Amino acid sequence: MIGAWPELRQLKDKDLGLARDRLVEIMAEYQAYTGYKVKVIFDAHMVAGIGKSYHNHRVDVIYTRKNETADERIEKLVHELKRIDTTIHVATSDFTEQSLTFGSGALRKSARELLIETETTEKGIDTEVQKTQKKRNSTKIPLTDEIAEIFEKWRRER
Repeated sequence: MIGAWPELRQLKDKDLGLARDRLVEIMAEYQAYTGYKVKVIFDAHMVAGIGKSYHNHRVDVIYTRKNETADERIEKLVHELKRIDTTIHVATSDFTEQSLTFGSGALRKSARELLIETETTEKGIDTEVQKTQKKRNSTKIPLTDEIAEIFEKWRRER
C-alpha cells in the first residue's frame, strides 16, 4: 500500500515510519467504519524489533521475522485464520501473492481497490459527522427571552 498510494508514497520518501503510521491510521478508520478485523503486515527490514506484533488504534500490526517476507507471513495467516465461517480479504497488488492467497481461500483486493474503499470510508465518516452536527444544531433553537417566557407560561398552564 505504501508504494501504491500517492499520500503514503510521498510520506515514505520523507520518513518510512510516518508512512507506516499513516497507513495504520487509515486502516483503523476503515476497520471502525466497516466492522472488518484488520491486520497490517510490514516487512521488518529497516525496523527495530523484528518479528513483533502489537495493537495500534485496535488494528493488529505485525512486523515479519528475520528472513521472512510480508508475503510469507500473509500466507501463514491465511492458513491459520481460514475457516468456513470466516471471509478473508488480502489486499496486495503483487499478482503472485494474489494468486497464492486466492488459492488458499482468501479473496483478493488490489492496492487501488483498497484505496478506493478507504476513500469511500472517509466520505462516509464525514457524512456521519455532519449528520451528528446537524442533529445537535437543530435541537438548539435560538429563542428570545420574550418567546422563552411565553413558552414557559404555556408549559405551566397545562
